[in-house]
Amino acid sequence: MGRMVDGQWRPGKVTDDASGGAFQRQDAGFRDRIGTPERPAVPGRYHLYVSYACPWAHRTLIVRALHGLGDAIGVSVVDPVMLEDGWTFARGRGGDGDALHGADYLWQAYARARAGYTGKVTVPVLWDRTDDTIVSNESSEIIRMLAAFGGGPDLYPEALRAQIDAVNARIYDTLNNGVYKAGFATTQAAHEDAVLPLFDTLAWLEARLAGAEWLVGDAITEADVRLFTTLVRFDAVYHGHFKCNLRRIADHPALQRYVERLLGHPAFGRTTHLDHIKTHYYASHRDLNPSGIVPVGPDLPWLALTAGGDRHLM
Repeated sequence: MGRMVDGQWRPGKVTDDASGGAFQRQDAGFRDRIGTPERPAVPGRYHLYVSYACPWAHRTLIVRALHGLGDAIGVSVVDPVMLEDGWTFARGRGGDGDALHGADYLWQAYARARAGYTGKVTVPVLWDRTDDTIVSNESSEIIRMLAAFGGGPDLYPEALRAQIDAVNARIYDTLNNGVYKAGFATTQAAHEDAVLPLFDTLAWLEARLAGAEWLVGDAITEADVRLFTTLVRFDAVYHGHFKCNLRRIADHPALQRYVERLLGHPAFGRTTHLDHIKTHYYASHRDLNPSGIVPVGPDLPWLALTAGGDRHLM
């Protein structure tokens, strides 16, 4: 974690003394939109900066694939290890460089977009090539913007929006962000305050999906995309690395079937890179794992459904 200070990336703590040891997520700094007269949904105009490791960026890759936008929106993948320089465009561990500007660090794209920017430097980033700036770095809004290009399923149907919003709200607070609140807590109380609601939500989801294929309605929605990116990382990193170890996803039969079924779809399976995921969390969070050693396991039953299986990048 960190912020821009005087045009440079500066690492920072994920908590502060006023937080009582609880993880505090900062708001996104860019919240513009596409699909407007000023920013039409034109193929070739926009570019995504992503990390395969990041669940928030993974959302955008899945929706890009579901809408068939592989040729319309380019992608640059950062290096999976994020240390004192933040996200970098180093090559050699699966990153493929900055296709637009040849930058070395993601913070340089933020500085290019807004002089004097002092907010967080995160992925995903949706870049406007015409205006040479960042449109948005808020994943929940980016995935809805991509619908402006047409094609693919309606992930946010009007008749189901209230239900989707309610499900998203609970999953975000207690699970998507809950794993971070548990993992980055610096007091026992803050950790338990995050872990217990997290597993209550997993139990609620297990019951909900025991008799249904989808979270809301009878077809895939954005709620499924937003849930999947946390579930697919859970047993590999959140269970051990973030100490969310009351139960695994493998201990929830309905959730396990749900993950495996989604991984069977190319938009999910081909965008899931467990090698990047494990390398990022274990090698980047040196406050939690000072050695940077990436564990060999776990031996997940669905590894063959992911992109590249379980290659190690270290």
